[in-house]
Amino acid sequence: MHTEQNNLMGKDGNAQPSWFALYTRHKHEKVVARALEGKGLETFLPLYATTRRWQDRTKVISLPLFPCYVFLRGGVDRRLDILTTPGVHSIVSTAGQPAAIPSDVMDGVRRTAESGARVDPHPFLKHGESVRIKSGVLAGVKGILVRKKNVLRLVVSVEILGKAVAVEVDADLVEKLSEERRNISAVVRGQVFVN
Repeated sequence: MHTEQNNLMGKDGNAQPSWFALYTRHKHEKVVARALEGKGLETFLPLYATTRRWQDRTKVISLPLFPCYVFLRGGVDRRLDILTTPGVHSIVSTAGQPAAIPSDVMDGVRRTAESGARVDPHPFLKHGESVRIKSGVLAGVKGILVRKKNVLRLVVSVEILGKAVAVEVDADLVEKLSEERRNISAVVRGQVFVN
């Protein structure tokens, strides 16, 4: 039980509950988030705007940045309430225990989603130039810098899900996190990492 108690609280031992991910039915993320909030649980469902075109109209719609996932702050001790919520398949777990997501990762995702900049889902990346935003609304957010069609993007990854989001950034606002990776240049899924 000690491990589970540590997962319920922040990794630094403070009383702030950790974030967890819930795996949901396809296209049920918004319904799940509303239902869990109705049960008194704190959820986070990052969305992005995209334009969809049909034969007779064009419409801007909001879609989840992480399809089939809703984030939950704490509350995993209410496992029955969570798992009986229509649309919830499971709590993302490792070794049979709910897998806590580091609060700095969730803060980065939240700030990226709420920044007002263009944000899109992005293929999950493990290698590349690690950077931190120096100033502006995303100051302190860490991620991987990539170039796509002559536009720089910061990719913020949630490793436990194997998912990531990308936000456009100005090259003047980023600083490298590690000198040892200075000369890295790699191509991953058609994305060229910037030196």
